[in-house]
Amino acid sequence: MPIEDHPLRYRLANELHARPFPNVAAPAQAIFLAVKQPKDAAKRDRGLDRAHLLALLDRFGADHPAPDATHFFGDLGKFRLKWEQHTEFVTYTAFLPAGDARPFDPSAWEVFPEEWLAKAPGVRITSAQIRIETSQGDDPALAEKLAEWMVPESLAVSNVLDETAVIAGDFRIDSNGHMRFAVFCKEGTDSRRVGRIVQRICEIETYKSMSMLGLPMARDISTRMGEMDESLAELVNAMTGHLAKPDETLGQLLAISAELEKLQTQSAFRFGATGAYEALVNQRIEVLREVRFMGRQTFAEFMMRRYDPAMRTIKATERRLLSMSERAIRAGDLLRTQVDVNRSAQNQDLLASMDRRADMQLRLQKTVEGLSVVAISYYAVSLVVYLISPLAEPLGTSKTVLTAAAVVPVVLAVWAMVRSIRRSMEK
Repeated sequence: MPIEDHPLRYRLANELHARPFPNVAAPAQAIFLAVKQPKDAAKRDRGLDRAHLLALLDRFGADHPAPDATHFFGDLGKFRLKWEQHTEFVTYTAFLPAGDARPFDPSAWEVFPEEWLAKAPGVRITSAQIRIETSQGDDPALAEKLAEWMVPESLAVSNVLDETAVIAGDFRIDSNGHMRFAVFCKEGTDSRRVGRIVQRICEIETYKSMSMLGLPMARDISTRMGEMDESLAELVNAMTGHLAKPDETLGQLLAISAELEKLQTQSAFRFGATGAYEALVNQRIEVLREVRFMGRQTFAEFMMRRYDPAMRTIKATERRLLSMSERAIRAGDLLRTQVDVNRSAQNQDLLASMDRRADMQLRLQKTVEGLSVVAISYYAVSLVVYLISPLAEPLGTSKTVLTAAAVVPVVLAVWAMVRSIRRSMEK
């Protein structure tokens, strides 16, 4: 069509078909490994993930994925490899025949060379070994296998996807350091459906492990919040009485608010990621359409009993942290208001005192003004006497009489002049 495409059209359309499910025909086994950098995994150098993958592909002479690929699926001869790069971690899943060895034989992990594992750009967040067999749903030997392979106390078993397969797992780390899961498929189950089941199990385990990373942080924050809660309560109680040092109290409140804000900043990503991973775990379990099998708990029930309490703890800690931050802010605002009111009262007293002093100064000024009229008049009369003393003889009077006659007009003139000057200054 003679029309220009949006630059992201094909990229966005292809995103819907990224990370396809593998095809797995029973019997088989899957080796799953998830690697995560210990800190700031979301900001890691993803080129290291790709370099580590290429090192494995080069060992088996396999083709390389596209430079910007975030997933890869290829045949490495003895096994098929599925690689996926996620926000915080990368996963490797190797699909290989079940073999004649005993179930969950650790030798299957030899598909990943030890020296290659040692150079992984991160640490193992989880690993799992999944055994895939064909079996009828009512196979009496199935219960014996599960009892032999897994821990009965935490075993979860369920029929999935319209009872075409039975999945089982105890979510415990075995002596070899891996989780164990089993998939029993009915005869004739499509390989793509088996692949989806295996993929869902790997995702449930990975997202469950990633979401649990928020629990230790929540516990540490809860301990620190308990200490700060006591301090905050004491400061708030002190505000109901007379504050001897309000500025010091305000400083302590601001310190608590700053530390709570710091805790929020440090935990925001982890708690947010925990919520996202929890939603993925529940969604992945839901799409399996579980049905109870052999009276055992389902995956959903296992999560409800063992996993959900941890998630609720994290959410409660997040809410408590937010609530404490708001309380500290409100207490700080209240204290600042109280300090402002006290300062306003002090300012009123200060202004009243200044008014009294100004009134006293005005009175003193008027007193000084009267004295200044007398002093100026004294010198003015002396000057006038010097001027009119030659007139005493012609007028036939004495100098003393002329001086007395000049005093009253001079004083009145000086008083009028001083008053005029004061009025002009007051305008």
